[in-house]
Amino acid sequence: MRKDIIIKVGGMSCVRCSAAVENALNAQKGVLECNVSYVNGRAEVSFEDSLTNQKSLEKAIKNAGYTVIQNPKEAAKKEFRNNLAAFVFSLTLSLPFFLMLVFNFTGTHCRFLHNGIFQLVLATPIQLLAGFRFYKGALYSLKNKSPSMDLLVALGTTASYVYSIYSLIANGIYGKFYFESSAMIITLVLLGKMLQSRARAKTGAAIEKLINLTPKTACVLRDGKEQIIPAAKIQKGDTLIIRPGESVPADGFVTKGESYLDESMLTGESMPVAKRAGDKVFGGTLNGNGALYICAEGIGEETLLSSIIRLVENAQGSKAHVQTVADKASAIFVPAVTIISAITFAATYFITKSITNALDSAVAVLVIACPCSLGLATPTALMVGMGRGAEMGILIKNADALEQACKIKALVLDKTGTITEGRPRVVNITPLNNTENALLYTATAEQFSQHPLAAVIAAAHKGDILPCTDFLAHSGNGISATVNGKSVLVGNPQWISAQCNTTLPKVVEELSGKGNTVVVSAIDNIPALAISVSDPIRNDSKPAVRKLNSLGIHTVLVTGDNSSAANAVAQQAGIDTVYANALPTRKVEILNSLKEQYGVTAMVGDGINDAPALACANVGFAIGNGTDIAMETGDIILTGGGISSLTNAILLSRATVRKIKQNLFWAFFYNTVGIPLAAFGMLNPVIAGAAMAFSSVSVVTNSLLLKRKKL
Repeated sequence: MRKDIIIKVGGMSCVRCSAAVENALNAQKGVLECNVSYVNGRAEVSFEDSLTNQKSLEKAIKNAGYTVIQNPKEAAKKEFRNNLAAFVFSLTLSLPFFLMLVFNFTGTHCRFLHNGIFQLVLATPIQLLAGFRFYKGALYSLKNKSPSMDLLVALGTTASYVYSIYSLIANGIYGKFYFESSAMIITLVLLGKMLQSRARAKTGAAIEKLINLTPKTACVLRDGKEQIIPAAKIQKGDTLIIRPGESVPADGFVTKGESYLDESMLTGESMPVAKRAGDKVFGGTLNGNGALYICAEGIGEETLLSSIIRLVENAQGSKAHVQTVADKASAIFVPAVTIISAITFAATYFITKSITNALDSAVAVLVIACPCSLGLATPTALMVGMGRGAEMGILIKNADALEQACKIKALVLDKTGTITEGRPRVVNITPLNNTENALLYTATAEQFSQHPLAAVIAAAHKGDILPCTDFLAHSGNGISATVNGKSVLVGNPQWISAQCNTTLPKVVEELSGKGNTVVVSAIDNIPALAISVSDPIRNDSKPAVRKLNSLGIHTVLVTGDNSSAANAVAQQAGIDTVYANALPTRKVEILNSLKEQYGVTAMVGDGINDAPALACANVGFAIGNGTDIAMETGDIILTGGGISSLTNAILLSRATVRKIKQNLFWAFFYNTVGIPLAAFGMLNPVIAGAAMAFSSVSVVTNSLLLKRKKL
């Protein structure tokens, strides 16, 4: 029988590690399918349970050199603490080396700092203690036949360290050493590990916030008595009592009561939805002003909210982190350099009969091939690009997003809060006859209504209100009241038409066709006003969409709102394609379809309902004033609260990727030219070290030019 499980894996340091775990699992008898994500440290395995089991699969992971995590949250925190401690330890011992380089750059000579014994004492703990993880990772990568960045770091730093010890023995305490190279490389790599684990410790925050939307307890009516029980113990068929202000703990339908539910977590729409007997409700939605009795249907993993959580988890896990060129090249580069170094040693010794000359040439090959510039090529450009983005109100949460944003071909935009302001307001008041003070009478009656739009309509009148009596709410239709002796009706056009026994003017239908919500008031059974309520588009939406179109990006509006409202907004903003009435699952389906049609597809949103699509997109842009969950799930946050900076984010990505390509060219250029020169004895280790340092400086300098780049 087929069985699907998820195993949390620790100890992966790069995408080649995830490949090694996949290989180890796929080698197990009975494994049908396996997908390992380095991003969130998760292995999804499908297997035949008659041939293997979870314990055997976990053993295979451990045998490959990785760990199985039982408590992901605590493991992430522990990993961060360990990486922070290792970095601080290494940095403390490396400070004299940094100081020495500063002195050398300024022309100041400090004899004590150049003492070989002193440098050896500092470098040895860094190399053997802080750098032990790289040796361990390198050994396992060789065992798994998947050379990783750990092998590059171990090989390069060991070459510098061992040669420095040889130089200390051969030339005395003031010879030429490379202890600072090995120490600084390890320190900088540990800095990257620490920052990476810090980000990983927070990756579960979006999921936690989604889970917390469902209340921990529920009020259940059993045997005619109310009981407070854990929400996890709700059974299908239970009658749940949801009081005003409480969240719904399970999916179901209303059996008694009337109220308005805030379903913005599902639809993204700001207007609460009226619920009465027979209407469907969903777990995690927030009850408004009335008590509801609900029959539970979907519980636990069967709720719509649980399906949203699974969508976010799966989408985050399916994102393949952009594999760096260094990782791709390491499988060939590392063994090639090792072989070249060994051949160089043998050939030089055969020709010169000198161990010193042979060792000099062999170490020169390893030193100049040290992955410092190769390792700096991508992260330095990304670091500068992210800093530039922060200055522009663009918060980039991960390097993958910055690299992917330059390739965007289609962009999905949410409506409410993204293209529109997210707050309904009266946009038009149309008189239907010459009734005096019609707005005053209407606003007075609406003062007593609990309908979500009542306050918006009441606020349209700025002056004092009149005496009001006989107020009555007609659920789902409108209200009636007596204001200053006159009969006042306020409600939807169909209800008003029926109550007044008249056909409303054609203008009411025209206003509704523009995507507005139209409320009609009648004074003494004569239609008086047509009030249009709408969520207007933001001032920056139309210019932003125009810029996106000029970059050749296809724009798509996907919303949970109705077709007329969606089409009206899309037409005003200049958006190419529209999908309406789309719940979170539908949004993901649309986004996956666009990815197949156009390639790299991005999503812009601000609500809980946008979280699955934001996670599923190649790049997720979250509006800075949106929900916490949207901002946790999104890859790039537009902190200004609008989409006007979206174009700058894409242009910044394009500029950054160009810098990465330039840096990688120069990094490989130095190796391509330098390794042959070193192999033929034309570079001694000192010059090789200088060339290695210069390659790093050129890469960093080129990256810093990004700060001055005009977008």
